[in-house]
Amino acid sequence: MKSLIAATLFSILTPYACFSDVITTKGQEIIEKNSNAVITLQLVIKQKVSFGGSPSQDNESKVDATGTVINADGLTLVSLSQIDPTVMLESMMAGNPQLAQLNMETEIQDAKLVLEDGTEIEAEIVLRDKDLDMAFARPKSKPEEPFDFINLESSADAVYLEEIISLNRLGKVAKRVHAASVERISAIVEKPRKFYVPGNAQTQTGLGSPAFSLDGNLIGVFLLKTAQGSGNSLGSMMGGGMANNLMSIILPTIDIADAASQVPPFAE
Repeated sequence: MKSLIAATLFSILTPYACFSDVITTKGQEIIEKNSNAVITLQLVIKQKVSFGGSPSQDNESKVDATGTVINADGLTLVSLSQIDPTVMLESMMAGNPQLAQLNMETEIQDAKLVLEDGTEIEAEIVLRDKDLDMAFARPKSKPEEPFDFINLESSADAVYLEEIISLNRLGKVAKRVHAASVERISAIVEKPRKFYVPGNAQTQTGLGSPAFSLDGNLIGVFLLKTAQGSGNSLGSMMGGGMANNLMSIILPTIDIADAASQVPPFAE
């Protein structure tokens, strides 16, 4: 009887174990191929905040943002809301008279691309797209050695419930090591612009992280989707309403390539 039960359990669990092995194997391949192209954008940011006619309060802080390198010149995509939170707030406050007197300004004092080996390269923001939460950074001068990068031409579409692999770069407290996660596509929004919605399980995937199909092709990058002109009061946003107006999404590769094509080349 015990042997029959054991055989039954083996027949049930074996397919799941095999599938798990496939994810592990494919995930390792994706990590080895692309980890050097997932880097950190380190920023020193100065913020000024005022409300109504009150004097502004100044604050300076350091920010680390995960970036996805998309060409050999070091062009790196990051989430704009990660380096300039005023963009997110302006979008949510649009049309809200209660918040119209709140004024925030953000200025980037210093920017560096931090590579896998710890090398720091002076960088600058060369393009911003508020609607898509994208910002592109690159070295201030054309690099002598090419960067490792993720090829946007090797792209893939995703389907409902598909399991994908994401790569993130953790913060300083974790020595900026890579974190890989298995995500699952829970929804696909087609209009007015297509994007993918990952599942809501807690993972180590952060904004700016690339998402890959199991065959290693780029599906897109994790960015922030904001409900514009939501009209919520400051109290409702602080009380939990903000969760209904913000969502981490995967922007498809085709939109990233289109935006990247607008970045001007290095001056000769």
